[in-house]
Amino acid sequence: MNPTILRAALVLGLLSAIGPFAIDMYLPALPAIGASLGADTAGVQASLMAFMAAIAVCQLFYGPVSDMVGRKPPLYFGLALFTAGGIACALAPSIEWLVVARFVQGIGACAAMALPRAIVRDGYTGADAAQLQSLLMLVFSVSPILAPLGGSLIVQFGDWRVIFYAVAGIGLLGILLVAFFLKETRPASARLESSVGSAIKGYGVLLRDRNFLGLSMIGAFGMASFMAYLANSSFILIDHYGLNPTQYSIMFSINAVSFIGVSQLTGVLTRRYGLNAVVRTAVNGFILVMVALAAVFALGVDRLDVLAALLFVGYGFLGLVIPTTAVLALEEHGAIAGTASALMGTLQLVTAAVVMGIVGSFFDGTARPMVLGIAACAIVAFALTRLTIKRSRAPLAAAAE
Repeated sequence: MNPTILRAALVLGLLSAIGPFAIDMYLPALPAIGASLGADTAGVQASLMAFMAAIAVCQLFYGPVSDMVGRKPPLYFGLALFTAGGIACALAPSIEWLVVARFVQGIGACAAMALPRAIVRDGYTGADAAQLQSLLMLVFSVSPILAPLGGSLIVQFGDWRVIFYAVAGIGLLGILLVAFFLKETRPASARLESSVGSAIKGYGVLLRDRNFLGLSMIGAFGMASFMAYLANSSFILIDHYGLNPTQYSIMFSINAVSFIGVSQLTGVLTRRYGLNAVVRTAVNGFILVMVALAAVFALGVDRLDVLAALLFVGYGFLGLVIPTTAVLALEEHGAIAGTASALMGTLQLVTAAVVMGIVGSFFDGTARPMVLGIAACAIVAFALTRLTIKRSRAPLAAAAE
């Protein structure tokens, strides 16, 4: 393994994990936060949606700015704001304060979530980029595996506010990573033609590129299926199935292990079969498993072991979909990688937020609305794959296949 790729994966993976860590770590505390602040389920979930909404919208600014001034300055600004937002969350006297503070925290977090994809594209393409993306996801896996466990321990032995102080400390660690371990990958010579006008033009180019939009939305609905699980899992697993916070964290981590573990096959599979073939096969597996899960629950089965087993397999297939669609979408847009990465992230998170809102509006205390929403996302991703891969332009198809 190229040591340069390994180092890049470690640094970028840890940076990418900062935002999700701020989500995953406080998931086991959602019921406790509601009880402490006198908020209902919808109010507590609003703090999660505010965080994601901020990430979705503000990426549109971080991406072009990073094309104009380089990758590191926006990272410094975003991580500093993220840290301040974490402290504000810890001091929240009401659910309204918490929602606003989470929005501010999200504005900062999206820099660390959007720009690593652009940094990957600055230096790598094709199978190397796919391998780096999968390794990045391996490091990124510290969030869904360790964060809920850490949050559950804090909730059992301390106050939920300590979680946000810990998250603020992670923001400070991110600043140190950028300062000492990350090189600037957008040299001054590459920024000469970048401006506000070129950013607007770049967004116009991307919005007219059906291949870019299709690939981004395949990943968007795949990610939305996971976010639907993320937003509802603590209430379903703790309140409906009776798990304690630690058991919930273990259950949540198992799905993350499947997602991340299978993603590590991306480099090998893409070199052998091509990116397009991997996307098609993975999406086919994803829809089969998730539709089967929805059918079982629609017929009246309500068992935790069935839910756990099928989600484990389904999210394993999703682990191949996310990195491959990201690489394919950015393949032809290296000159505006920051802008393209930002638009991709915005499309994905807006889609996830909408899906979360729809699924949440049907929440009835059981897993049925959630699994139906996940299956719907899989169906849309499958339809988009059939349309988009077929329309791939010849140069891209040749490079990928």
